[in-house]
Amino acid sequence: MWVLRDADKGDVFNGEVRRPDLPKGYVDSVKERGVVVRDWAPQLEILAHPAIGGFVSHCGWNSCMESITMGVPIGAWPMHSDKPRNAVLITKLLKVGITIKDWAHRDEIVTAAVVEDAVRRLMASEEGEEVRKRAEELSGAVRQSVGEGEVYSKEWDSFINHIIK
Repeated sequence: MWVLRDADKGDVFNGEVRRPDLPKGYVDSVKERGVVVRDWAPQLEILAHPAIGGFVSHCGWNSCMESITMGVPIGAWPMHSDKPRNAVLITKLLKVGITIKDWAHRDEIVTAAVVEDAVRRLMASEEGEEVRKRAEELSGAVRQSVGEGEVYSKEWDSFINHIIK
């Protein structure tokens, strides 16, 4: 699944607007094995689906948190703002993702071969196996932390009690 939304149409810093063009016939050529979505997509529901093996992400905070919660490893392709730091968190510290495009090379074109290599590393290598295993472990820890009686749950209850007094 490839989601191309309005938010991805331009440079957020200079107001540029562009509509990503796909090669003629591309959407039809992938319809038996994939889908291209041109608008909003239910990302959390998609990430929760057992068929999802990885998530190529711009590394926005919500996308990272949703992916971690669902146990889906990330192919990190940061775009701007906080995203380069989030990519480092995902790939170097938490080790639940791999780098597709390093921020230091942000002005370089990413070729199909680079994307293919990243997907192969994530899905069919020892490195990828470790990343997928770590993503699943972290997902379990996150889910446990929000369970009844756990620290997060207690803190949330305390916050709610404080604001309703």
